[in-house]
Amino acid sequence: MRVLQRAGVPGAAELTIPLAQTVEQAWRLASDRCAMDQDRIAQLVAARYRTKVADLTTIEPGVLRLLPASVARQHLILPVRADYHQLVVAVANPTDLEAEQAAAFASGRKVRLEVASPARLLERMDQLYDQPNQKVGRLLDAAMQEETGIQVVEQDIDTGPSKTEVDSEPVIRLTNLILVKAIEQGASDIHLQPERESGVVRFRVDGVLRRHLEMPMPALVRVISRIKVMGKMDIADRLRPQDGRARVRVGGGNYDLRISTVPARDHEKAVIRILDQGRSIEGLGETGMHPLEVQRFRQTLKGRDGIVVVTGPTGSGKTTTLYSALRELSTEEVNIMTVEDPIEYELPGITQIQVDSRRKVTFASTLRAILRQDPDIILVGEIRDLETAEVAVQAAMTGHLVLATLHTNDAVSAVQRLLDIGLDRAAVAGSLRASLAQRLVRRVCTTCKGAGGRCEPCGGSGYRSRLPVVELLSVDEEITRLILSGAPLSDIERAAVEHGGMRTMHTVATTLVERGVTTASEVERVLGEVVEQAHVPLVPQAPAPPSPPEDAGATVAGAAHAHTRPAPTTSASAPADATSDDLVLVVDDDAMNRMLARKLLEKAGFRVEEAKDGLEALTRLQQGKDISILLLDLNMPELDGREVLQAVRGSIETAGLPVIILTGAEDESLEFQLMDQGADDYIRKPIDPARLISRVKAALRRAAA
Repeated sequence: MRVLQRAGVPGAAELTIPLAQTVEQAWRLASDRCAMDQDRIAQLVAARYRTKVADLTTIEPGVLRLLPASVARQHLILPVRADYHQLVVAVANPTDLEAEQAAAFASGRKVRLEVASPARLLERMDQLYDQPNQKVGRLLDAAMQEETGIQVVEQDIDTGPSKTEVDSEPVIRLTNLILVKAIEQGASDIHLQPERESGVVRFRVDGVLRRHLEMPMPALVRVISRIKVMGKMDIADRLRPQDGRARVRVGGGNYDLRISTVPARDHEKAVIRILDQGRSIEGLGETGMHPLEVQRFRQTLKGRDGIVVVTGPTGSGKTTTLYSALRELSTEEVNIMTVEDPIEYELPGITQIQVDSRRKVTFASTLRAILRQDPDIILVGEIRDLETAEVAVQAAMTGHLVLATLHTNDAVSAVQRLLDIGLDRAAVAGSLRASLAQRLVRRVCTTCKGAGGRCEPCGGSGYRSRLPVVELLSVDEEITRLILSGAPLSDIERAAVEHGGMRTMHTVATTLVERGVTTASEVERVLGEVVEQAHVPLVPQAPAPPSPPEDAGATVAGAAHAHTRPAPTTSASAPADATSDDLVLVVDDDAMNRMLARKLLEKAGFRVEEAKDGLEALTRLQQGKDISILLLDLNMPELDGREVLQAVRGSIETAGLPVIILTGAEDESLEFQLMDQGADDYIRKPIDPARLISRVKAALRRAAA
């Protein structure tokens, strides 16, 4: 390209593009030879021809009707905006007179050119023009032309289903291409999800799902079938959930695939977990954990007995933290053994045992066998039942250090979880040494400084990679006394913060926001807590005393009722700055759902009341309760959520009350119907803690605006 040569781009002087090359091929060749991305080339071309770089993110509605897809693809041009006299189109070659004339003839308007790279043009054409059948043909053609560099190992095709559906080369290559792209982008999971008329492939990168491509349902079905063959699963059975495993080799690296399928409407959904077997496990100091928590956690691990648990929801990095701890503990002098489901990574010098319920290899039975192997340190993948918990306590009290995971939302809740499993207080107090709770938040991308846009390293998200936010509860004499006495979890947490050196996850996350490592919106997404403080001291301060009660009057559904408003409830792990006076009415016929919602909301500082059905909810409203927001289940006996919503919106006194609908229904059209009927938001079950708190706060902010 002469444009690059005149701009003095290194390597452009030696660049020769054959006449037979297409515009797309010419740009790709120039980009490779000059080590310059195509967006930068577009800027140079636009400057040379005194025009603009086209903004393809803001295509005007209706402008596509002025230029048929066939003309756009033939000449590689895309309409951007138009008025009655002029059509602005994006082109890769601003000297292409034939393309300009074709656009003018098709639109009946004068044409003005702006520049965009062929890659950007084709990407937007795929999104704006393609019909499903056209798209799958292009996908399969692209898969046939692209070198995927993937090899399936340890696969026995002969034990799989019929080859007629899944063994065609385009389907194999398209499946391989999806796997390769996911691995290249650092995805932890691939979601192959059926929708109404098409299928969607999404990658989970840094904990957040990104849409990768859309394809017609027939293509998605064939790709899922191919994945099931790789995992030695039964593709003839699409009515039951299945699990499978496969191993692939990409670019010299080995990756384990954990495959799960479930029936969804008329098709299947598949999720593939990607585990990089070549990934090196770092020590605690390299995980991104704050040095203060690293120091305290290392001190905890110096003990050689007791139970240390790492807590958090699925995907919060619990296993990685434990692996990092084992790496630091692993020496020739100690015998370390693990029992896991699954074994995510192989650790040198450590004996790892895989749980297999079909062979009656359970956590409890394996843990008993491990105790006869003279271990020093034991890792239990998860304590999920009383039998496993009792064996872990036995091991901890007989001179073994036991590391394990639990599913709780914060560090102090590990105490209650162990009690709920069935252990007595003496066993918990005598064996528990520490509880570390954690979440993963995304780091601000250092390339684009969180601005997103077209930054390639972060995929335009503004974030790249994640780091843990943790809180560490060390069980000292005071905490042991509180556990034995049956003290509320809020008292245990207060003692841990005031005297035990614990910093809450909210405090740690706030320091990261202040340092610019992450953002307040990311913390709210993950923790469900808004970061507002300008400064957080390194040593946590004692929480301020509760505000005195305040009288408030309320008129709801025609009933005037003055009453005293109590101070905000402080739950087991309410943050010290939780001072919300907002009252949430949780309406659900399922007592477990009400209890879970109450716990999460009270932890965030809200006052909570419950109603077991729609009739009770309307009664509460008519009593003049100063309810700030309604969390409403959709399917209930007597009076369902729709009827309650209709009654709320039909009353002058409650017409402005925020209402969030809870439902386990899969029908996506239901969301739009309920919003049309007056719902402020919509949350799917099972309840995700961060999403619930974030949505409730957002609805209240909108109502107050």
